[in-house]
Amino acid sequence: MDTSSQQHTGARAEWEEHIGQRSSGGAVSQGQYATVELPPPGGLTAEAGAGQVTLRWQPVPGAVGYLVQRSESPSGPFAPIDHGGGDVIPVPGPVYADTTGTPGRRYWYAVASLSDVKGKPGKLTGPVEAQAGTSSPALLNLNVKARTAAGHIHRVWQMLGSEHLSQLFYGEGPGSNNIGAEFAQALRIARAELGATHIRAHAILTTPARLAGVALADGLTQEDIEHPVYHEVNGEPRYDFTNIDRIYDDLLEIGLRPVVELSFMPRDLASDPDATVFAYRGIISPPRDWKRWEALIHRLAAHLVERYGIEEVTQWGFEVWNEPNLKVFWSGTQEEYFRLYELSARAIKSVDERLLVGGPSSAAAEWISALLDFVRGKQLPLDFVSTHTYGNLPLDIRQALKAYGCENVKIWWTEWGVSPTHFAAVDDEAFGAPFVLHGMKSIQGRGDALSYWVISDHFEELGRPSKLLHGGFGLLTIGNLRKPRFWALALLQDMGTDLVRLDLQGDGAGSLVDAWATRKADGSIDILAWNGTLDQSKVQGSPLLNRRLRISIEQLEDRPYHCSLARVDARHSNIAAHWQSERDWPTAAQWKQLHAADKLDEQSLPDVKPTGSIAHFDLELPMPGVLRLRLTPG
Repeated sequence: MDTSSQQHTGARAEWEEHIGQRSSGGAVSQGQYATVELPPPGGLTAEAGAGQVTLRWQPVPGAVGYLVQRSESPSGPFAPIDHGGGDVIPVPGPVYADTTGTPGRRYWYAVASLSDVKGKPGKLTGPVEAQAGTSSPALLNLNVKARTAAGHIHRVWQMLGSEHLSQLFYGEGPGSNNIGAEFAQALRIARAELGATHIRAHAILTTPARLAGVALADGLTQEDIEHPVYHEVNGEPRYDFTNIDRIYDDLLEIGLRPVVELSFMPRDLASDPDATVFAYRGIISPPRDWKRWEALIHRLAAHLVERYGIEEVTQWGFEVWNEPNLKVFWSGTQEEYFRLYELSARAIKSVDERLLVGGPSSAAAEWISALLDFVRGKQLPLDFVSTHTYGNLPLDIRQALKAYGCENVKIWWTEWGVSPTHFAAVDDEAFGAPFVLHGMKSIQGRGDALSYWVISDHFEELGRPSKLLHGGFGLLTIGNLRKPRFWALALLQDMGTDLVRLDLQGDGAGSLVDAWATRKADGSIDILAWNGTLDQSKVQGSPLLNRRLRISIEQLEDRPYHCSLARVDARHSNIAAHWQSERDWPTAAQWKQLHAADKLDEQSLPDVKPTGSIAHFDLELPMPGVLRLRLTPG
């Protein structure tokens, strides 16, 4: 085994051993609001359908989420339903589809409210009974009124994640592909096809490309990139923002803006340079000199304003660290993280009050109430709250902000995805396509950004990929082939912004199956519908969860419409249908075939002439699956 492989194997073993451990070394506060015990939700009902039970309840003021529990007896014991997302179990509610039970078996359900993800659940509701069916017509009726306005879609997906931007410097990598060129292309694809406006990435204060053995892009030498942001000469600080400038120049040229995650700790400033994370050894310790950390952040913010202008940099954001509540990312205490936040926020605002700063950038929506306690007590600035979750819909953390009188603070989910697990097969499956659409709809009105993590499979936290379909986090493979999750977001981006009225009724409506309809200025109507469960035991689908849509579109003009149908599922718009996961890297000829297959599966349907201003369609929608029906005036 070569040195690089040994590094990657060791990093992965270390990660898997420690990823679940929370930061320690001092008392950990969850915040005053986390201690509030909320009443149970009212109006709990259970609607049985084919292979699923849909629970609905009334929202509880102050609840960030709900713990759904199940028992085989009305008297209990009740246990929380774990849908296998690998991260947070509570759901935002007030609707949830349980597909984890055995169809035909009788269950009782109850729900508790949560004021904080780590807070004490309130009392359970009274139990309700349901039994998922073993057979059903599995039909839903979808009615659209094409001229009845229903609000707007907020494009919260336009912030995306990227591991570290130093990969723009890299040369040849996995599959003999050029990392820097492909990564830059991936960013351009995100801008052009997903409407991306911001990229959030790790390690801007360090240079992962300094690792021995990393191939650099043509025209670059190791000396070119070894410009540490901070180092000391004879005990005195020296600053060099050459690499940051090179990265941000490229990013802005593409049309993207950075979210400046302030990480990792420069070696000469670290209290423990041997405390590291990932194969590229990002240093995770607090600074050994807090005043010098504050000076570094001030220098960085001032430099960026000087180089790019205050009007530009006010449209960015400065996020203090990454997941400090996890030991693998922060070797210090919670108290030390709060000190890091305080000094960073003051340093940034000392450059210009208009610059945006936020945190705690926590895993699993933790430490939010605790940070709000801290900034209120210290009267510190907080422009956005940032946090992460995987395998679940984002919780309603605006409820915590309301409790602290912070309604004007933005909410940025700066990491979110179908799985928190590296090299998870679900990342390459069609299962992720309806998942991302459920998430983007659920967060409307209760979040400002839901940043999918990440754009590209060029990703080396635990070592570089060993084959094409390796379960990478990326929306794009190495070679920039589009995965089902990418196509789902691309279809969403291609819709209009103006929503029209859509009513969905039937088996799993609004829980398992959901939809949006929009109208564009040219009179075209898009209906985007998706069928997906959070239950990751159903990654490969389940016949009981397939559905049929009976669609009626009213208020159409008295003229012919051209019709088309786009699909994303196991057989459509799925690069995995053209390349089995156990295969290695494609040959040149195979790459050509894969790129030819890398397209949205869309077919023309016969033109329709509305009868009485109404058109009808019957369409199959598998689970997992997405469809987009488009009507364009002829």
